[in-house]
Amino acid sequence: MKRIAIQGRIGSFHDIAAHQYFEGEQLQLVCCDTFEEVFDNVKRDPTMIAMTAIENTIAGSLLHNYELLRDSGLTVVGEHKLHISHCICCLPDDDWETIQEVHSHPVALMQCRNFLAGHPSIKAVESDDTAGSAQYISENSYKCQGWAAICSSTAARLYGMKVLEDHIEDNKHNYTRFLVSSTPMKADFLRPLEKTNKSSLVFSLPHEEGSLSQVLSILTFYKINLTKIQSLPIIGHEWEYLFYVDVTYDNLTRYRQSIDAIIPLTKELKILGEYESK
Repeated sequence: MKRIAIQGRIGSFHDIAAHQYFEGEQLQLVCCDTFEEVFDNVKRDPTMIAMTAIENTIAGSLLHNYELLRDSGLTVVGEHKLHISHCICCLPDDDWETIQEVHSHPVALMQCRNFLAGHPSIKAVESDDTAGSAQYISENSYKCQGWAAICSSTAARLYGMKVLEDHIEDNKHNYTRFLVSSTPMKADFLRPLEKTNKSSLVFSLPHEEGSLSQVLSILTFYKINLTKIQSLPIIGHEWEYLFYVDVTYDNLTRYRQSIDAIIPLTKELKILGEYESK
């Protein structure tokens, strides 16, 4: 049995992503309120695995999670891309005429902005989790009459909620990318290194003209494909940045050579993980 730490409740998108990634395996989910708690759990229990969202095709990158991953010392061993579809659900006795407010995670509310704009009489209320909103309303029905939740239809069914409308997200091409991380010692058991074709890196650069273009030129020379670059300011160092980079490759040796070639040009380069892109 694998123990997976996720942010959110049972029925959340993290739950769905974990079961899809580890399809057919027996899982025990450790539900956490925050991403900090996810990484803390794995650091306290090295047998545990972390499943964390890192970017969304609409909302963009979860910048804080990049920092948490870098500071955690965990190794990325896999990724999973999940199609995100939201529904609005309520208690069985409620209906459109009785709904006064809808609760959900801020990102989910943002992804359903057009839908909510079409229902101006319903007040949007931010909460910590999509599935957690449905769970709270279901378990506190005596004081939650007239409340609705935005969550997955899976969560709505799980908590006995009535789906008023499904697929309410503004953009139907809505995907979230999740990273699977573990302690370095456990990493080798979770992903065969010879099957890896993607790597996540983080580094800083000298504050000199052309420093980033030199790194990118070397990656190009070794035929390493840059799929993502995200910069974050280094607190306390004006105009200096950390660069989070995802690269893909079809030759492990050539990839390793490219890393050796860019190390002299960077400061504090760290490989966050090497894994198989799916």
